[in-house]
Amino acid sequence: MDETDETRGTALGSAPVPLSVLDLVTVGAGRTATDALRTSVALSRLAESRGFHRYWVAEHHSMPGVASSSPAVILAHLAAHTTRIRLGSGGVMLPNHAPLVIAEQFGTLEALAPGRVDLGLGRAPGTDGATAAALRRADRLDEGADDFPQQLAELTRFLDDDFPDGHPYTRIHAVPGPVQSTSPGGVQSPHRPPIWLLGSSGFSARLAGVLGLPFAFAHHFSAQNTIPALDLYRESFRPSAVLDAPYALIGVSALAADDEREARRQVMAAALNMVRLRTGRPGLVPTPEEAEAYDYSPMEREFIDSWNVNVVHGTADEVRSGLDDLQKRTGADELMITSHAHSGDLRLRSYELIADAYGLPKA
Repeated sequence: MDETDETRGTALGSAPVPLSVLDLVTVGAGRTATDALRTSVALSRLAESRGFHRYWVAEHHSMPGVASSSPAVILAHLAAHTTRIRLGSGGVMLPNHAPLVIAEQFGTLEALAPGRVDLGLGRAPGTDGATAAALRRADRLDEGADDFPQQLAELTRFLDDDFPDGHPYTRIHAVPGPVQSTSPGGVQSPHRPPIWLLGSSGFSARLAGVLGLPFAFAHHFSAQNTIPALDLYRESFRPSAVLDAPYALIGVSALAADDEREARRQVMAAALNMVRLRTGRPGLVPTPEEAEAYDYSPMEREFIDSWNVNVVHGTADEVRSGLDDLQKRTGADELMITSHAHSGDLRLRSYELIADAYGLPKA
């Protein structure tokens, strides 16, 4: 199965590589999950109209400010509001789910949006330890994470419906899926969702390389590991039926605003939200006014300063320059932009400004 064409995008306008969107469906203080999901619909349509290559939704749990606990459900909704842009998970946390369930969910998404669904898989829980234990029905988190390669192999076989004779799952089929083409009168789409591996360290980088799969690195929260992980992926890469050469995208936190001060205000609010999350106080994304009035401890101030170093923000031209520099330093084949702000309108405006800065097409 050659998925190269599904993986590699095309750089448009003056962008150095294809540009894509990562959505956490963030919920600001004073707003509802319904508001956030409506923003996601509007953003997916904006991204499609402006030539962004793909739109991914992340899986997170037990975080009031992040309404993306069910990527497959959200993606089905977005599929009904778009026609061309690739849709996918960035990612589904494989150890949280039975591989058969994921194969069924993404087989259904493929049937809803043929030829434009990506299955990005992560190894982390996407939440705190107690919530992960509740999701996995296990006392130890490593019971799932350590089995990731085996779970991946099982999921791949469900997607391809090719368990060998004698395997306990030979007669079990993910539906919708290839088995439908072998039933009397059956006709099945030639597509199945291409698998991506996601990571914030070297484990998935090496595994993606060995398996010849595309790789997505979480630069937006693990910037110190970006270049080592990408180097490891490229060094480990073995050509496969999926890819003949490495293909790596990086997630980038970026926010453009009409003036630099407003961008700074929004970035500070998002950073305060991250401080609260990292200290066991997850909540809704605060307003910029709340962030300005907050009494930061020296440790919190130090964290925010180090965090914001890796957030590309400012005017559209400043963001474009920062993204160009990041792409040159990392050699990333694609930039997946995630914009965090209290207001959904400002998130939409950020992507519009970035698209304008690169001269992306207008519908």
